[in-house]
Amino acid sequence: MGRGTVDAKTIFITGGASGIGRAVAHYFGARGWFVGLADVNEAGMDETAAGIPGGMSATYRLDVTDREQWKDAITDFSEKTGGRMDVLFNNAGIGIGGPIQEMSDHDIDRTIAINFTGVVNGIRAAFELLRDTPDSCILNTSSAAGIYGASGLVVYSGTKFAVRALTEGLEGELAPYGIRSRALMPSFIDTPLLDGPVTGRNSSTRDVVQEAGLEITPVSEVAEAAWEAVNGKRIHTTVGKTAKRLAFAARWMPGRLRRSARGLANDSAQ
Repeated sequence: MGRGTVDAKTIFITGGASGIGRAVAHYFGARGWFVGLADVNEAGMDETAAGIPGGMSATYRLDVTDREQWKDAITDFSEKTGGRMDVLFNNAGIGIGGPIQEMSDHDIDRTIAINFTGVVNGIRAAFELLRDTPDSCILNTSSAAGIYGASGLVVYSGTKFAVRALTEGLEGELAPYGIRSRALMPSFIDTPLLDGPVTGRNSSTRDVVQEAGLEITPVSEVAEAAWEAVNGKRIHTTVGKTAKRLAFAARWMPGRLRRSARGLANDSAQ
């Protein structure tokens, strides 16, 4: 593909090898968008690209914590799209749970670096492309854990609160440049992320969610929500029953929510 040969809207997606990233890539690709896929999982990206019409995607091996890799990926994407980026979807993330005192320094640092610093890196790297594209949008994957702090997931939850704050602040800060800022706030989504280990327990996040009787939302619902977020006016888009209930409780029943969180913490400590 030569320079500037794309005649379509464009989206650049981190974490594009699976889960939410793949579902959003297919959703936008099916609607005629050119899709940039970025991930450390090259085989997964190839599988995602296979579900997008021919000639309408490009893949980039990208560690979101590496600023130089960001620079290289964005430069190539710009060459392919003629300097256009309608949407930057900062979606890459990891979920490592467990009590904070039992987590390793490595897991804590890695969670913060990927889930938050990686988002900041992406916004800075893509700023000029977004600025030069009319009515562009930054879409960040936050979480229901960014609505109210989650016991047993406090580091992960903290990064998602940070992404939420970043999104809110940028909605005002970048408005003069014509860049909109949006956040997805999904609850527990049926992706490989749920299969990650929980520190201190011989189980996965998926096991813990199911034991708690909470629903796991199909990833297709997140793809639809991403489309609505990019084309709508709301800064935050909650996805899934748990996220919607949590948002309601955080606003109208914070005392009950706090007591519930303490109860869950006591149960996990026993």
